[in-house]
Amino acid sequence: MIKLIPTDDIDEGSSRGIERNSMYLFAIKKDDLFHIYLNSCPHLGTPLEWLEDQFLDEDGALIRCATHGALFDIESGQCLVGPCKGKSLRKIPFVVREGIIMVDENDLKPPPIF
Repeated sequence: MIKLIPTDDIDEGSSRGIERNSMYLFAIKKDDLFHIYLNSCPHLGTPLEWLEDQFLDEDGALIRCATHGALFDIESGQCLVGPCKGKSLRKIPFVVREGIIMVDENDLKPPPIF
């Protein structure tokens, strides 16, 4: 297992960018639940944040792609509005152990290219 970030480092209603093993991820804490995604828009593969650690819209209700303005559901990663509507962000499975968000190393490998 790879350590990503202490749970205490993410405030309620906020997001944080994370880099591990050359993979760029981000974490969100909303309603006391954590969500981890690959930091890549399903439309063009661009990073989502508009400023460092800023992945959410003004209300903190949705994930927003800074490049296209696409909006994604925080819980599912599903694109609700924008050029990638119907596609989803890649959700990363994780566990919390002793206050640390951890992921399986295999889940940080890039998806195969066909």
